Amino acid sequence: MWCARAMADNLIHRLPPTFDSVEEERLHRKQRLAAAMRLFGLYGFEEGIAGHITARDPELTDHFWCNPFGLSYSHIRVSDLILVNRKGEVVEGRYPVNPSAFAIHSRIHAARSDIVSAAHSHAVHARALSAIEGETIEPITQDACAFYEDHGVYDTYLGPIFDPAEGDAIARALGSGKAVILRNHGLLTVGDSVDAAVYWFLSGERCAQVQLMAKAIGTVRHVPHEQAKLTQQLTGNGLTGWLNFQPLWDQITRLQPDLLD
Repeated sequence: MWCARAMADNLIHRLPPTFDSVEEERLHRKQRLAAAMRLFGLYGFEEGIAGHITARDPELTDHFWCNPFGLSYSHIRVSDLILVNRKGEVVEGRYPVNPSAFAIHSRIHAARSDIVSAAHSHAVHARALSAIEGETIEPITQDACAFYEDHGVYDTYLGPIFDPAEGDAIARALGSGKAVILRNHGLLTVGDSVDAAVYWFLSGERCAQVQLMAKAIGTVRHVPHEQAKLTQQLTGNGLTGWLNFQPLWDQITRLQPDLLD
């Protein structure tokens, strides 16, 4: 019994970090943001200039860090990230901001103080799901249950999003959830860490893929409400999202260590 306890005491438990300074926390968020963009590139989520991932600055909380407009996800480094203020002005960095990124993300960050990060791209399966009338992420697998009663639908398409007023409408459709399906557009996810927001996007895209495949083959079987809700509580929380990102962080930083430059 003592040996088992001693061995357990030596286990490495991965938990969200704490920080001694705002500078340390800022660097951490920027490193995770650059890693997230490399992962989007690795997973094939790049579609020209479309897509954006943001992280709220820990000190200037009405500012966010973002990928530069027109720069490939696959090439982005920490030093390439830009800092954008509430007016849409780039106050740090060498590149402009994607106007859609500002219109959407500035309003989501303003509406939800609990959100550290938001992620959006034109990933193939989420786009396909968004184009089907009435479709949401349904509780047909354990992974999909993470989104059960925890995502919304922005059921309007008005063209490319440049107006912050439409960003406000998206924020209302998101509500208190972790994701929102943008009809005829794709998926957007949020989290209380960059890690969680990005993992929810990766998972949401895979859930869309599975759902489309399953429905193409036959009639899907839904997880009953009580089991789906329990699974959502266990697998859909911020800590679980953060934990699921850690192997991806390990992978991308080993494969592409230059992202930390």
